[in-house]
Amino acid sequence: MNQLIVIAIGGSFGAVMRFLVSTGLYQWLGRGFPYGTLLVNVVGSFLIGLLSETLILQRITVALDYRSAILVGFIGAFTTFSTFSLETFYLFEQGQIGKAGLNIAVSVSSCLAAVWLGLLCGRGLFWYSNGVLQLPTSSIPYGMMVINTIGALLIGIVAALLLQKIALPVEQRATLLVLIIGAYLTLSGLYLILFLIEHGFSFDSQTIFMLGLFVANSVFCSGTIGLGLWLGKQI
Repeated sequence: MNQLIVIAIGGSFGAVMRFLVSTGLYQWLGRGFPYGTLLVNVVGSFLIGLLSETLILQRITVALDYRSAILVGFIGAFTTFSTFSLETFYLFEQGQIGKAGLNIAVSVSSCLAAVWLGLLCGRGLFWYSNGVLQLPTSSIPYGMMVINTIGALLIGIVAALLLQKIALPVEQRATLLVLIIGAYLTLSGLYLILFLIEHGFSFDSQTIFMLGLFVANSVFCSGTIGLGLWLGKQI
């Protein structure tokens, strides 16, 4: 039952994020082509390829619900094959055969390429020492920290695009941005701590080190989100 709850929570966030991303892109580029659905499917494909290395192959028993919330809940709800199929059918029905064929070709090829690129990045990060820098008295999971940073960059870019294109009061936009960033920093840092606990490190005896790692991850990701926000405003 706990797993169903976390999947539902992850799915709710993924569905809302998909709506915001696709709506923002349609407001920006128009509805002449299913840009919004294409973007969420490509980004989701890259993320599931990248995160499968961290969340599945680098298995952490205590984080089973955590993995389910992200891979099944969030990414499952963020991406949409059904909407892609419906929009393609509508293009055929409207006689826009060229656009329909282009949507099929670009969507399938781009999503496959994005999954491959995500897996390649994930495996590359964990190639050396399984992505862990061994210190005399502790370990730093640098592979996961890099993946957290990549996710932070994507969040910053997407957030900048959305905040510019979605008509929301400034208070709501500020609240939405703070909630997204806060949730990401908390969850990404928590997973680093769970990784260390799973690999035999005691939270009681190494509390300061683990909290320091949590803070370091938050600082790196916050800076990268800021970079993403700046890049998004330049697009």
